[in-house]
Amino acid sequence: MAARDLKIDTAFATLPLPGEKESGDLCLIKRVGVGTLVAVVDGLGHGEEAANAAHAAVGALERYAREPLSDLVRRCHEALLGLRGVVLGLAYLDPQAATLTWLGVGNIGGILLRADSGSRPARITLVPSAGFIGGDPPHPTTRSVPLALGDTVLLFSDGIKEGFADSVVVTSTPKEIADSAISRHTKGNDDALILVARYAR
Repeated sequence: MAARDLKIDTAFATLPLPGEKESGDLCLIKRVGVGTLVAVVDGLGHGEEAANAAHAAVGALERYAREPLSDLVRRCHEALLGLRGVVLGLAYLDPQAATLTWLGVGNIGGILLRADSGSRPARITLVPSAGFIGGDPPHPTTRSVPLALGDTVLLFSDGIKEGFADSVVVTSTPKEIADSAISRHTKGNDDALILVARYAR
């Protein structure tokens, strides 16, 4: 199969804390080289100050998107001086090399669901580094894992209930997965966001 026939399908869904005009949970989906950079950014707390911090972090990711993931964390840290901090899940999906490279800082969720139910393990969980960006400079661990066609990556803020991925149907579209998570699995006491990315034809 030619590299040009491979792609990353993405979708996201978000819901602000009831009563808030603006969400402090934001995401980025950006084509970078042959692959796609995706991120979920959660400003600490909620409301305008959390949103301002999240916007600053996403702006740094957008501006420096071609840099390595660990350098992007440093760029976000620099952009947040004087603002609230954020937690972050960051991933680069490369369909040509069939790899996922990702990292996390703070209370952020990430799960890779294998399309082949016979794969072992059938899912891989992102293990984020402790802390937050904007405080002490974090030094997150970057991990790369192989991707197979149909594999699905979930990045989500802590406004989504733990364990929701148990009900994900991997044959659903990324949009269906994101919409279902937001409609059925939010905690209701915080902003919520989920981003879904799939390695596809």
